[in-house]
Parts: sequence; structure tokens; C-alpha cells
Amino acid sequence: MAKRTHPLGEVFGFPTDNFSEDAERHRTKKLCPFNNKIPNCNKDKANNPLGTCSITYNNGLAVTCPIRFRQDWIIADHGAEFFFPKKSKWTSLSEVRLKDKNDKSAGNVDLVLVQYDDGGKILDFGAVEIQSVYISGNVRKPFEYYMEDPRNRADMNWKNQEHWPAPDFLSSSRKRLAPQLIFKSGILNQWRKKTAVVLDTPFFATLPKLTEVPKEDAEIAWLVYDLKFKESENQYILCRNKTIYTRFASSLDEITKSEAGNVCEFVNVLQEKLDDKLGNGSPSDTNTIDQLL
Repeated sequence: MAKRTHPLGEVFGFPTDNFSEDAERHRTKKLCPFNNKIPNCNKDKANNPLGTCSITYNNGLAVTCPIRFRQDWIIADHGAEFFFPKKSKWTSLSEVRLKDKNDKSAGNVDLVLVQYDDGGKILDFGAVEIQSVYISGNVRKPFEYYMEDPRNRADMNWKNQEHWPAPDFLSSSRKRLAPQLIFKSGILNQWRKKTAVVLDTPFFATLPKLTEVPKEDAEIAWLVYDLKFKESENQYILCRNKTIYTRFASSLDEITKSEAGNVCEFVNVLQEKLDDKLGNGSPSDTNTIDQLL
């Protein structure tokens, strides 16, 4: 297993120090082993894909590509457990366009699970939304450096390089997760349909504490996964850590709610900007402002 001085967790589906025939084939041909819609990885650029599935984080990995969660399609099995009764007939449909009342697109649903009867008629459905984490820093530079000579750079030390790639959990929740809940899950909730949100343990740990409810009362299931290292194969396996059941409105409120800081600090910033704009040589008397607070 690669040392933690190496920023890349998995490249084209395999640890950086895995040189099995299968791993070499995936690296050479730039293949995706996790059920991408095409055989090849097409992350970032189709002709020069950024084949990084995960990056090292603390004592484990953080998933940076949503396709990574498709390993063995266990997320579909777990979503179906939440959506449908046991022994239901169901299948999955990927990338389904969702529109609002005004026929405007609310985006594509990553995965829709459809329950059907013996005649193929739809009985019910639920949406699976997959949330990987954004990266701060530069991941392409170490990726390309590694790919130039994988065998001699499997344990490369990247710690002294600028822009070490790290998960940006805050941007991921505010710019990706929250809008998904507001627009897509909001429409599904109005239809009284359930949503399963797929994410990894490091990402889920950064979210505010969600109010849990019994499974039968839930509108959202949070499917939380880890990448566990299987030493015998020198490969990571997607494993469910836990499932959290919540209502839609309370989850949305808890995730999008911001905690206010000190208003006086913000007033001081405004005062400095105002002084600069007015050309005041010294700070203005803020007592009047303080009295308004």
C-alpha cells in the first residue's frame, strides 16, 4: 500500500503500488473498472483523463470521483433496500433528466431505481444521488508525474511540493450537495418519492449532525461508505459503513444553515472599506454604528 507521502490513493482503480497484470492493463489503456458508461476513464478530459479515483486523507482515502462508488453496484442494492419492499422486482436507470413545473431542467439524477410488476409496469421509483468530494490544490500534476514512471514513483514523496491535493469538504457540501437536495431532491420530495445520498465517511463526518428518524418514517437515506484495503489483492473495496435515515426538510435545514459569527468584526471590515473610499485619514467613530447593533 502506498505511503501517505503519496497524495494519490487509487489510479485507474488500483493503488499506486499495485503492478498486477490487471492493474497494469488499466493504467496502460486508461480503463475504469467501476462501471463507467464507457470502458475508459473520461474524468476531466476524454483524451487525457485524470484517472484519480481517490486521494490519501488522514489514515485512509477520500473518494474524488463519483464513478468510484459504482463498484459492484452495491449502492443500487442498498438504495433498493430503502425504496422498495423485500423481493421486489427492480432495475436501475442512469443519468435521467429531471424537469421542474416550468419544464426547466433541474439536472440529471445519477441513478433512478425503478420497481416494476410482472408485466413491466412501473410501481414505484427512488433516486440515488452520488456525492464525491471536490479537491483543493493540484491533483493533475502529481498524477501526471506518477504516470510517467509508475514503478519508480509508487511511493513518491510529494509532501514538499506546492498545492498538495486535499479534499474540500466545505465547497463540496455548499456547492454540490446542498443544491442537489434543494432542486432535485426537492422535486422528488414533492412527489413523495425517496432519495438515497451516497458519500464516504470523511465527507459525511464534516456535515452537521442530522436528526435521525426510523427507516419507515424517512425520506432520505444517507448511505455512508469506506474504502477498505484488502491486503491479499492490494486493492481497495467499497464497503458500507452505516446508513442514516432522516426527513427531507430537517436535513436541508441542518446542512444549509450557517452559524453567524461576530457582527462587530464584520462592521469593522465595512468601516475600513468605507474609510478607504471616503479617504479618511483615521478610522471613523464607530460608536454610532455600535449603538445600532
